[in-house]
Amino acid sequence: MALSLGQKAGWGLADMGIVVFVIVKQLLILTYMTAFLGVPVGIAGFVTTAVLIFDMITDPLIGYFSDRTQSRFGRRAPWMFLGVLVMSAGMVGLFSVPPGMGMNANLGWVVAFFVLATIGFTMVAIPYGAQSGEITQDPKERSAMTGFRMAFASIGILIGGAVLPGLAGSIGYALAALAVTPLMVGAVWLSLWSTRNAPRIAQPATVSLSGMFGLVFSNKAFVVLVLIYGVMTLAIAMITVGLPFAALYLIVDSGDTMLSGAAQALSTLSLMFATFVVGSILSQAIWVLLSNRLGKVGALILGLSLYVVLLYALYTMLPSVNVTAIAGMFVLAGMTNGAYQQIPWAIYPDLMDVTRRDTGMAIEGAFSAIWLFGQKLANAVAPAVLGLTLAAAGWQETTDGVVAQSDAALSTLQLSITLIPAGILVVAIFGLTLIYRPMARRALA
Repeated sequence: MALSLGQKAGWGLADMGIVVFVIVKQLLILTYMTAFLGVPVGIAGFVTTAVLIFDMITDPLIGYFSDRTQSRFGRRAPWMFLGVLVMSAGMVGLFSVPPGMGMNANLGWVVAFFVLATIGFTMVAIPYGAQSGEITQDPKERSAMTGFRMAFASIGILIGGAVLPGLAGSIGYALAALAVTPLMVGAVWLSLWSTRNAPRIAQPATVSLSGMFGLVFSNKAFVVLVLIYGVMTLAIAMITVGLPFAALYLIVDSGDTMLSGAAQALSTLSLMFATFVVGSILSQAIWVLLSNRLGKVGALILGLSLYVVLLYALYTMLPSVNVTAIAGMFVLAGMTNGAYQQIPWAIYPDLMDVTRRDTGMAIEGAFSAIWLFGQKLANAVAPAVLGLTLAAAGWQETTDGVVAQSDAALSTLQLSITLIPAGILVVAIFGLTLIYRPMARRALA
């Protein structure tokens, strides 16, 4: 049965709420600890990575229990309904550090609520990813669904990367986080309501935990795609984690450009994210069309190649005192990033079908758990890599937001958000071209 337009768009809506927390953990937590709680950047990066590694441990368990859940609401909805509440509460809590505590106490508080929020995130994200393999088996329909998903995800990026930091500047991080939680919860709950009549697999899986993941890892094309997607994500995460530092130290506007007023009103970071989101939203329909014309893998390779070119151009422009020129580059960055956002998520459900076809097992939750493993590993590694890299270059932490940095530290930051991610994306392009594409053709034949 073909999905209605409302079901496709409704399914995509949930990612708006999910992505807010993704951006918070990638973008804000590291700088929050180093710039406002006085935590040294190396320690903050290590702690952030440790929590995100813990998050990966919970993925297989949530995937397994999700596949085995039996309820009148289906296998996925109960987890998502409750998980978004846990995720939102944890996010508000981690920014609600009581005043007057020492550095160690501050660190312990943030870690405790960060762990809670990541558990809630997993309860939502794993079942949500599994739905893409359940509610349709049409590859083109999945591309359309993912286009809606990433358009809404772009709005989530705007909320987490622009609205929340902008509010934090005036009312504080805790109240800002509280202000956006209704949007997070509402997006997930409305998505569940919109897809309540969509096709789903109600019968719980009966295979054991080890047997379930044995079936997933026997799908070689899927495993290779997970690894390559993790490589891509490492590049994007390096940019995302470094961007708040760049907004403070590398993009210092002269005050007389077209968007200088917007940068002063919103903050440079919020303006960069707003323009990035505009580009991403504009590109979603384009990447759906290119996926249908060039094939999903061909369109993805094109998008990543354009991303590499853009990162080199951005390297030549930084540091900059022209916020308008950099904002224009971020519109283009959002458009190229749209390929990374959309296309891999439209590819991997097609590989779920291979295992279901060959074994008769509907274990979409297990596939979703392993799919997110590569992404989460990259997101976990990126803060530690950036933190240790900047620390080695002599980066200075502060409790005042901005402090004088050495030329070596600033040059290292510039490389870390441009040429280093570009090189990582080149590795992903070669992996897609030489390894994944031949394997996928054989598996999907």
